[in-house]
Amino acid sequence: MKKPDFSNLKVLYINCTLKQSPRESHTQGLMNVSQEILKAENVSFENIRFVDHSVAYGVYPDMTEHGASEDAWPKIWEKVKAADILILGTPIWLGEKSSVATKLIERLYAMSSFQNDKGQYIYYGKVAGCVITGNEDGIKHCGMSILYALQHIGYSIPPQADCGWIGEAGPGPSYMDKESGAKNNEFTNRNTTFMTYNLLHLAKILKDQNGYPAYGNSRKQWDDGTRWNFENPEYR
Repeated sequence: MKKPDFSNLKVLYINCTLKQSPRESHTQGLMNVSQEILKAENVSFENIRFVDHSVAYGVYPDMTEHGASEDAWPKIWEKVKAADILILGTPIWLGEKSSVATKLIERLYAMSSFQNDKGQYIYYGKVAGCVITGNEDGIKHCGMSILYALQHIGYSIPPQADCGWIGEAGPGPSYMDKESGAKNNEFTNRNTTFMTYNLLHLAKILKDQNGYPAYGNSRKQWDDGTRWNFENPEYR
């Protein structure tokens, strides 16, 4: 089997830890495993710790136009827009994704009405996944919430688009703690590897064919009156 070439893809990791740099992030520790695979595949990537930036709350593209004193989101958005793959990382708190992850999803949602050059919503043709860590239950719950939101605004989600690690229920060691043994966890390492490659495969497929065809899904064409095979029942 010929080895795929993923080198024309761009990946953006956004870590939604509650900890500002340079504090150790267990979520970043697992994200690093995925990033090492990208290095071996000659894929360019960037890593952002969301809490390090003064991103305003809100669902408009630039919240300084709506009362915020500052908003770093427009600059981060340029990186999101340029990336073929977005990987969102989050810790688990009280069984949920972090408040920082919720904020990121809200800001991504703020841009979802923008259109690409085919008149499709801006995230069409882009791929997304998530990395989750914690020492309490909730990987699948958080993954369900995150991946639903990302596909709803237009990202494509491949099989096995999430990975994670949790320790025993209750207080205990976290991913980066040596006593956790997390770095040798076969399930986590396998899922992290599969997630990374599945994201790369789908992103390559979409990029090679210039995204999705615009037949039946172009907002611009819909607004211009195109209805393809839709017929409003009221007029039958």
